[in-house]
Amino acid sequence: MEKIPMTRAGYNQLDEELRELRSVDRPAVIRAIAEAREHGDLSENAEYHAAREKQSFVEGRIKELEALISRAEVIDPAKLSGSIKFGATVTLLDEDTEEERTYQIVGESEADLERGLLNIRAPLARALIGKDEGDSVEVVTPGGGKSYEIISIRYV
Repeated sequence: MEKIPMTRAGYNQLDEELRELRSVDRPAVIRAIAEAREHGDLSENAEYHAAREKQSFVEGRIKELEALISRAEVIDPAKLSGSIKFGATVTLLDEDTEEERTYQIVGESEADLERGLLNIRAPLARALIGKDEGDSVEVVTPGGGKSYEIISIRYV
């Protein structure tokens, strides 16, 4: 089985979501199904069908999180150094707009561009891997070509 790289923070976030689903959401759905059954005819009971749909979603998400967590390879970026690799926090200068942006390269399950968490499989992350401070990077993205200069690399 292929290991899934992730940071400690990403692992903890998935583990917390799994705990919440098991201890709060799953029992709440079971109660909702029991209450809906008490209302009689299940074939025309919208509450029952909604609760069953919610149960299906919760159970599916639990299975998905269990699979992710079982295959997780937690990598501590603080123990790394050198050129850009998984876990690096990289500050880039957009050579067209002169705008600076900072991203941390993380696993797929924890990626969130709004928070500066860049998926390791994203075109920008793939272009950055192995590069050093001062290098320029050309990236072909779905929105077109972009050029970036690597300002700094940190492992925190």
